[in-house]
Amino acid sequence: MFSLRTVAGQVFVFVLGLVMLLIAAGAVALVVQGRRDSMADARARTLSVAETFAHAPGTAAALDSRNPTAILQPRAEEVRKLTHVEYIVLAGRQGIRYTHPDPALIGKHLIGPYKQALAGHGFTETFSGSLGPSVNSVVPVPRTDGSIAGIVSVGITVESVNSVADRSVPLAAGAAAVALALTAGGAALLSRRLRRQTHGLGAAEMTRMYEHHDAVLHAVREGVLIVEADRRLTLANDEARRLLDLPPDAEGRAVADLGLDPDTAELLVTGRTVTDEVLRAGNRLLAVNLRPTDTHGGPPGMVVTLRDTTELRAVTGQAEYATERLLLLYEAGARIGTTLDVTRTAQELADVAIPGFADAASVDLADPVLRGDEPTTPDGGTLEMRRTAVAAVRADHPLYPVGHVVGFVPTRTRAMRVHSDDADLQSDFLKLGWRNWDPDVAERIRQRGFHSLLSVPMHARGTVLGMANFWRSGDSEPFGEDDLSFAEELVARGAVGVDNARRYTREHALAVTLQRSLLPRGLPEQNALDVAYRYLPAYEGVGGDWFDVIPLSGARVALVVGDVVGHGLHAAATMGRLRTSVHNFSSLDPAPDELLGHLDELVSRIDRDEADDDAEIAGATCLYAIYDAVSGNCAVARAGHPGPVLVLPDGTVDFPEVPTGLPLGIGGMPFEAAEFHVPEGSRLVLYTDGLVERRGRDIDTGLALLRASLAGRDRTPEETCDDVLDALLHDRPNDDVALLVARTRTLDPDQVAQWAVATDPAAVAGVRKNVAQWLTDRGLEEEAFATELILSELVTNAVRYGTAPIEVRLLYDRNLICEVSDSSSTSPHLRYAATTDEGGRGLFLVAQFAERWGTRYTETGKVIWSEQTVGEPEADEPQPNAL
Repeated sequence: MFSLRTVAGQVFVFVLGLVMLLIAAGAVALVVQGRRDSMADARARTLSVAETFAHAPGTAAALDSRNPTAILQPRAEEVRKLTHVEYIVLAGRQGIRYTHPDPALIGKHLIGPYKQALAGHGFTETFSGSLGPSVNSVVPVPRTDGSIAGIVSVGITVESVNSVADRSVPLAAGAAAVALALTAGGAALLSRRLRRQTHGLGAAEMTRMYEHHDAVLHAVREGVLIVEADRRLTLANDEARRLLDLPPDAEGRAVADLGLDPDTAELLVTGRTVTDEVLRAGNRLLAVNLRPTDTHGGPPGMVVTLRDTTELRAVTGQAEYATERLLLLYEAGARIGTTLDVTRTAQELADVAIPGFADAASVDLADPVLRGDEPTTPDGGTLEMRRTAVAAVRADHPLYPVGHVVGFVPTRTRAMRVHSDDADLQSDFLKLGWRNWDPDVAERIRQRGFHSLLSVPMHARGTVLGMANFWRSGDSEPFGEDDLSFAEELVARGAVGVDNARRYTREHALAVTLQRSLLPRGLPEQNALDVAYRYLPAYEGVGGDWFDVIPLSGARVALVVGDVVGHGLHAAATMGRLRTSVHNFSSLDPAPDELLGHLDELVSRIDRDEADDDAEIAGATCLYAIYDAVSGNCAVARAGHPGPVLVLPDGTVDFPEVPTGLPLGIGGMPFEAAEFHVPEGSRLVLYTDGLVERRGRDIDTGLALLRASLAGRDRTPEETCDDVLDALLHDRPNDDVALLVARTRTLDPDQVAQWAVATDPAAVAGVRKNVAQWLTDRGLEEEAFATELILSELVTNAVRYGTAPIEVRLLYDRNLICEVSDSSSTSPHLRYAATTDEGGRGLFLVAQFAERWGTRYTETGKVIWSEQTVGEPEADEPQPNAL
């Protein structure tokens, strides 16, 4: 048993050495862990003693007394002996010791860092002192008012700590000896049993025996399997693996888990004796023999032999052929038409024919089919078709590539086949109706061994959609009559899928065209924001995403992003209605939350009107933001929509907190707006949920990707749009995506003027003087007359009919903007005064001299504003008799 020549002896020595190594490692780890635990206990003990002493009643008072040592030294020594620590030292705020085990050190200055404790923070450290390496805890002594009276330092030496851990060494050594004895006994018993099982053979002898066994087993041309009583495969030679197509890890697995045909798996585990029973396994017919292995005292199980009986294929040839064709048609029904994409459907038709039916296949479709249009068959002319899909067993096939234009004369409706070994293939191809054929391509086809071609027109509802072509080469048999009918059936299924995809493409294109016609075709002119946008329609189905940039009065701009629930023409039409409504509501210049409230009522009314017609219920989300280029503030409200992203000039990305309202059309809760400051040069990013949400990706992951794509270097809005789409959209989106990026600008203080106006009609003269001087300083003398006239009328109305405070503000941006604000909510109206009226012509004059004018309401009143185009001819001035 102890001889190293035998396998049993080698196992015994190996196990014994391995156990001794593990015991030694365990003992070392035990001592190290014991010392580590003791150090942790020392830290906890010193800290608890220090905390207890520092917070004990009378400690702080004793430190503040005339003689702290007389009071504290006896207490410290008593506690030190009870807790088995090396020292307990109390010191005042100046670091002078009041207690110490060595009285000679009392009154000396404390050594080491203690100022942290005087700041109110205790700590524990390990350091080398006069007593050797020690663990020291220092905590402050608080007074009742929270101030620090002094500190308490408690320490214990590392040597004392380690002495505790070293006590476990004898116990560990004893346990190791016992484990070694038990292991040695167990290894001896194992080696003795192994010696009986190996018959005392050495490793070289067993290897030579296995090599002889393996050579004989795998050299025979008959499959051999051994199945144990628990129905697991113990052994399989190479021939058995080939005949049954077993996986590489078949040995050791249950027969039922090997992926075999159910009849084959059942026969192998049946346990009965079988002689030359014919079994079909895939495309093979096998003769199977089963015998039990326990006949002569062996272990229970079965030995199986397999023999390939290829001579029986002639009997089952026709049935096998029909079965293969049916399986291929079934596969075609499952694989063709999985998407509503014309090109993908054509490729699926070509792929399904390879290699079960042909060595190469190509699909040519008419150009109108690829666009989704109805193809028109020319009267005797050539139908231009484009190579849409190619599939071949070999990648270096000589067929035309995808995209090549192939002419075809649609004079036949049935499939045709051509077989030619060395004839003129070009003439044969012309018989099939092909035009624009290159003789060099025909020659390459012949050289590559393609000898048989089957060409089948693709028909749908009486119209030729294209052509499917199947090729065979090399040793493959030429196409026969049975192949002709099968190809027509296969292509007919493909034609249905192509036609469905074509009609969907047409409808999708119409819906996308409608949707794009309802979206902004350009950005309005304004100076407050530098804006870029991207819009990507969904790959399948058109959604109702939209965006808008709307200039408002007072150098302000509204940014809108919305999403209508659902897809299709109804969603696109609803989106157009909502976008138009937002434009109309924004002309009234309400706050963002008020505008969403109006939009919510509109969607609810649409739902009520369409509920009786069984139409799809409209639902939508929307975000409305107003940016003020004067103050740099942005007010935002949202209805069930993702919030905005703010990218600061330094590249920091922030998600401002904006209260989330319910989606539009639900009603019941008011909307709430949030306002925050946007530094100049920042980027506001608005988007729809299709950007961050998608199948298989959580929205938090999408938001994290969005943050990462926006962070870092400063970029233009156009570059930001490209980077965001590259990071978040790697393929065609399943939902519409709208992305709006706006870089903020603010007006220079020199472009803004503001004056307070007294509630006195005489104050109008002062306003006109200030305005004239301000315009002159900016080279706008030509605008002075019209501006003074406009402000005179607006200020006069505010003084007469408004309430204080009254303010005038001028903004010089793209246009010259005049604003007069007061705290009254009454809005003036334009009217035509009669010739006998003394007043009523003020707003008429404002409307004549200003390009635009209007009123917007604020939290404290209203603002009447007007805009004048600078540098352009003014509107026709009214004649004197019109006044």
